[in-house]
Amino acid sequence: MTMNQWYMEYRIHKNRPGLLGDLASIMGMLEINIITINGVEDRTRGLLLQTDDDEKIEILGKMLRKVDNITVTALRAPKLVDVLAIRHGRYIERDSDDRKTFRFTRDELGLLVDFLGEIFKKDGNQVVGLRGMPRVGKTESIIAGSVCANKRWTFVSSTLLRQTVRSQLSEDEMNPHNLFIIDGIVSTIRSNEKHHSLLQEIMSAPSTKVIEHPDIFVRESEYDYSTFDYIIELRNTPDEEIVIDIPSSYDGY
Repeated sequence: MTMNQWYMEYRIHKNRPGLLGDLASIMGMLEINIITINGVEDRTRGLLLQTDDDEKIEILGKMLRKVDNITVTALRAPKLVDVLAIRHGRYIERDSDDRKTFRFTRDELGLLVDFLGEIFKKDGNQVVGLRGMPRVGKTESIIAGSVCANKRWTFVSSTLLRQTVRSQLSEDEMNPHNLFIIDGIVSTIRSNEKHHSLLQEIMSAPSTKVIEHPDIFVRESEYDYSTFDYIIELRNTPDEEIVIDIPSSYDGY
């Protein structure tokens, strides 16, 4: 018997006493389990549900459309952003034009690390770009996310401690289950031919790559934005403009 999960979200028009209990009773009669529940944004509630009969979810949706106190705004298989919204009580900000771009500020580092951790748990080829101004917490968030995903990380290029430009990796480091961290400026502007060959090998490997400064990486390499599965922007404040001006003696952003 297969148990499937569903995400349900509803907006409350009149938060009368016993409203949640009534909804839970309906789900109980349909034998739909509530796995997690939390408030999501203002007057909105999200639930992670589980059932062995998807037809019951369809019946639930039809029944709740007749309830005047709420409006169901989502009833679907859960996406990553849905799961995190229930955990943290808020949705991740997403670019309205480019749906693979997600925005965070420094006071949301916990949410960002959780988001990265869930991405890093996936196997196979995926590329994540991370934009941000100097010392905003980019590399630290990547490392924390890899710890959450229980994955080993390898610096292919970096300026975290000192400028790192790797020209070869050990067989153990080339494990596709590892996470590869790439500084887009160092790898394209401060590198050599051996590093470039290693970079091409890593980019074609069935593994997760995280590239800091993806815009410079695209500008200075043969790769384009279609290479990226996710673009993450990290700012000190919501209105901060991310501008990268590369000095002649680049020592890290």
